[in-house]
Amino acid sequence: MEMIVDFPGGARVDAHFGGFVVPTDQPPSGGGQSSAPTPFATFLSTIGTCAGIYVLGFCRQRGISTDGVRLVQSMQVDPSTHLVSQVDVTIELPASFPEKYADAVVRAAEQCAVKKHFENPPKIRVGSALAV
Repeated sequence: MEMIVDFPGGARVDAHFGGFVVPTDQPPSGGGQSSAPTPFATFLSTIGTCAGIYVLGFCRQRGISTDGVRLVQSMQVDPSTHLVSQVDVTIELPASFPEKYADAVVRAAEQCAVKKHFENPPKIRVGSALAV
């Protein structure tokens, strides 16, 4: 898969792939207009949304309604490095959710591909190429 990243103006930096556009922007303090999430916020959102896809699939396979189900993601930041040191995802289940599936839905969410990539991160190389 290839993504093309471009600069549509201001502090916007957008990613294009597979017919989609993922827009990002910076807050006014960073020279942007807050017209879209920051790249880092977009990155962090992939954790909860990926887990959510697995929760949704789990519920659909069993005919369980997702009404009232939601995932709450929180982050802890290391004060010395200012880097995220822990991400917690809590699956909030309504009283109507079948109790026998409470642990299983967590196991389903733990299969998230984003989580697995965090556990075994890829190498990231950055280079340059002059246009011909």
